[in-house]
Amino acid sequence: MSETSSTKKTVLYNLHVELGAKMVPFAGYDMPVQYPEGILNEHLHTRESAGLFDVSHMGQLVIAGDNPAAAIETLIPGDIQALGSGEMRYSFLTNEQGGILDDLIVTQRTEDLFVVVNAACKAQDIALLTDGLAGKAQVTELTNRALVALQGPKAAAVLARFAPEVATMSFMTYREVDIDGVPCFVTRSGYTGEDGFEISIPNNNAEALCRKLLGDSDVKPIGLGARDSLRLEAGLCLYGHDLTEKTTPISAGLIWAISKRRREEGGFPGADVIQAEISNKPAMKRVGILPEGRAPAREHTVITDEAGNAIGEITSGGFSPSLGIPIAMGYVPLDFSAIGTKINLLVRGKSRPAVVAKMPFVEQRYYRG
Repeated sequence: MSETSSTKKTVLYNLHVELGAKMVPFAGYDMPVQYPEGILNEHLHTRESAGLFDVSHMGQLVIAGDNPAAAIETLIPGDIQALGSGEMRYSFLTNEQGGILDDLIVTQRTEDLFVVVNAACKAQDIALLTDGLAGKAQVTELTNRALVALQGPKAAAVLARFAPEVATMSFMTYREVDIDGVPCFVTRSGYTGEDGFEISIPNNNAEALCRKLLGDSDVKPIGLGARDSLRLEAGLCLYGHDLTEKTTPISAGLIWAISKRRREEGGFPGADVIQAEISNKPAMKRVGILPEGRAPAREHTVITDEAGNAIGEITSGGFSPSLGIPIAMGYVPLDFSAIGTKINLLVRGKSRPAVVAKMPFVEQRYYRG
């Protein structure tokens, strides 16, 4: 697919085109799905070295007020008040049915919150947060900043050549750092399962700084195709696929993102539903799946029991470049969720055997310090 007049462009669009990227519409933006070396090579390079991703389509927000942490807890189940300055937490906006409206990352800065939301949900999230926090906090979208992710086992060494202080940052922490003289917001985070950073850069400095990072022999540009296969190997959810407004955090296996205090106190949309699922267990559960053979089971593939009865659906699936086999995840009833449970997948009209497997498929290698 080529660019369309209705899609927006990130500030790095011209750089992607210059680097030979195949551009596709994604979440309202024209984004690079792959570069000339291809998804497989980009994926393996990120696992072995360092890859640079443009994630400027995502929403960068600042939430300010007298007590923004307490305010945002009325809309999300994350324990934001427990964060110290420079600490981050993964959470999600929920509806009254306990469903997930979006997943997001909340960072406690010295006097405000820095929040990153998904591109496809950005307008909805800003409206929801603005309305829900009215009178308690102010929501501002940072439209003047790009966002890139530098991911992989060599990411820290690469970035430390420009800003030595990032080397000592631990996973899920934030610092404001000058990188080659450019004032950046840096978090040690990402969505590949590898060590790495997300870097918020002023728009007018973004292309030049990315060119410098790409000038390092360890760094290559990586598109959305490899971003998807990397996060699937790491067992990480993609909103709109593994997480939806009908998916609860408990069925998605995200209870770890809700602290004991928030589980007990509630005070967020859908708390009663989520608390009931914690006590009584959900009807369905997200699981890892290993299909037999070489044929990948894609999203919406029907999952059946061995007798052929439909019991669930694949929400993410593809070929694992790291393992050389197909992998997937999806939702099944609790009775079928134990590791080793045999199931079948209806792939191209044929029933193919598969087994419920442990996630992540590839070990997560975050730097904990």
